[in-house]
Amino acid sequence: MSHADSNPLQLFLDRLTRRSILTADERKAVLALPTQAVDVKARHDFAYVNEVTPYVCLIASGIVARFAQTDGGARQTTALHLPGDMADLHSVVRPIAVGGLNALTDATILLISKGAIRSLAARFPGIAEACWRDCMLDAAILTQWVVNVGRRDARARLAHMFCEMAFRLSTGRDPVLDYPLDVTQEQLGDAAALTSVHVNRTLKSLGALVLVRSGRVVIYDWAELARVGDFDAAYLQADTIPDRQRRLITV
Repeated sequence: MSHADSNPLQLFLDRLTRRSILTADERKAVLALPTQAVDVKARHDFAYVNEVTPYVCLIASGIVARFAQTDGGARQTTALHLPGDMADLHSVVRPIAVGGLNALTDATILLISKGAIRSLAARFPGIAEACWRDCMLDAAILTQWVVNVGRRDARARLAHMFCEMAFRLSTGRDPVLDYPLDVTQEQLGDAAALTSVHVNRTLKSLGALVLVRSGRVVIYDWAELARVGDFDAAYLQADTIPDRQRRLITV
């Protein structure tokens, strides 16, 4: 089943249950969350730094960037969010947005009341724990992105990004080697802190390992791409092995 054809709440639940154990009642409660769908055109911002909103944003379709921006207008993408991701789950407990949200492609966003999330967490502590763990995954990804733009060269930055997406778009424990990523070179540059010209030159230098064309990424040599990108999937797979899953809250 593709991301686009799936129930976004089911995709979010699948994301939670990869790392957390939820009861049947807890799963039903997540799927029963009230939502309001909003369509956003590509390249449009729909949430802003320091904005206070009454809802969180679940990505139903498309690709969304979280970003920060300097006073001079220079923008840095700090996260890419895919269908099933709740792009600002952390804002349930910190209402002031720490980053803006921009639709890189045409996207459908499900707005979910922060009050509904808080009520759900109060009624089902196991769901609160799962959401907490989900926020920790976002923090782990952000840590790698900081290292990426701060300590890796251009080839490694893009290679690492393509490797990460290969795991995040996978429904199993192995990476997908052919996947959609309908973003421009300028948008890749905003994520990798590179100019679009530098991105173009770097993609050519990686041509023997990966092809990026017509909104798709095709990986020819996974082992070498991972080596170039200094990529280790442990930060994405922590607690996903069944015998490592834990339910700390038992009430």
